[in-house]
Amino acid sequence: MMRSVPYLVTLALLALAFPFASAFDPSALQDFCVAVNDSSSGVFVNGKFCKDPNLVRVDDFFLPGLDIPRSTSNPLGSNVTRITVDNLPGLNTLDISLARLDFAPNGVNPPHTHPRATEVLQVLEGTLYAGFVTSNPNRLFTKILHKGDVIVFPFSLIHFEINIGETNAVALSRFNSQNPGVITIANAVFGSDPLINADVLTKAFQLDKNVIEYLQKQIWWNNNN
Repeated sequence: MMRSVPYLVTLALLALAFPFASAFDPSALQDFCVAVNDSSSGVFVNGKFCKDPNLVRVDDFFLPGLDIPRSTSNPLGSNVTRITVDNLPGLNTLDISLARLDFAPNGVNPPHTHPRATEVLQVLEGTLYAGFVTSNPNRLFTKILHKGDVIVFPFSLIHFEINIGETNAVALSRFNSQNPGVITIANAVFGSDPLINADVLTKAFQLDKNVIEYLQKQIWWNNNN
């Protein structure tokens, strides 16, 4: 009977270890999978077809011009330029993407969330006030960021930035997803297509129905390019 104890212990350890071992994605089995809109390529990975490796060139991994200021002439006073698999095909399957954020003075990147990514933001120029809100209970974390400062917005949490300086501000964001997605809260709640039933929002926000209908008639600007 005593001899069976080590055997049972081994089985228990294997049972405990198995969920952890299976929790990770398998390692890549190729160097890259450059995205291409060509179904004849035959290999479909993460929503994209893979370019024939023999036809891949260095420009598939290259994108110039991120240093060029973007226009902030819009109601939000901000512009988010995304660098994803759609404009840098070599990012496909690499689980990373970038964004340049331009702010006019008092420009805001309104509360939003990235449903598929954590974000690390670095201020390149100017001064930003940034923060995020946790899940219930909804704690707010904020920080004034200066040139060179970095802040992380945890996976999928609502966050925002506003330029509190007197000059333009620029930031660079990195995401641990090739397609982080973005849900801007006001746009999603008051500008969905079709609109959410006004009775639902009236009850949820405890506002007069006329206020909800007014908000639903507004043009909710999208600052993501």
